[in-house]
Amino acid sequence: MTINEKQDLIIEEFSLLDDWMDRYSILIERGNSLPSMEETYKTPQNLIEGCQSRVWLHADYENNIITFKGDSDAILVKGIVSLLISIVSGHTPDEILENELYFIDKIGLKEHLSPTRSNGLLAMVKQMRLYAIAFKSKKQ
Repeated sequence: MTINEKQDLIIEEFSLLDDWMDRYSILIERGNSLPSMEETYKTPQNLIEGCQSRVWLHADYENNIITFKGDSDAILVKGIVSLLISIVSGHTPDEILENELYFIDKIGLKEHLSPTRSNGLLAMVKQMRLYAIAFKSKKQ
């Protein structure tokens, strides 16, 4: 499934709910279903700068595919991490770099987060793109 197909599914899922409390519940459920991140990955170099909560993001690169792992100490943020990972993990650096993450605006996520959480979301997206740039340059 492409990155855009995954985004469209999330947009569809969130569009079924008008109430943001229900949408927050989806994020919390996603956070609870995120596979546990090994403690060995919860290092300062995997900590995302600019997040109000502590967020760790780790990427593995094998056969031109990036696989992300993540975690947060805040349940709502963990749900956001889970959403991002579900969309970009399992794709090539080029796919990640060539696709805009439009689902964030389409579901109204940024506007329903506090300014510090919104900044954290942007920092997570930026870090995922930086991993993709680094792995792409490694490949060449």
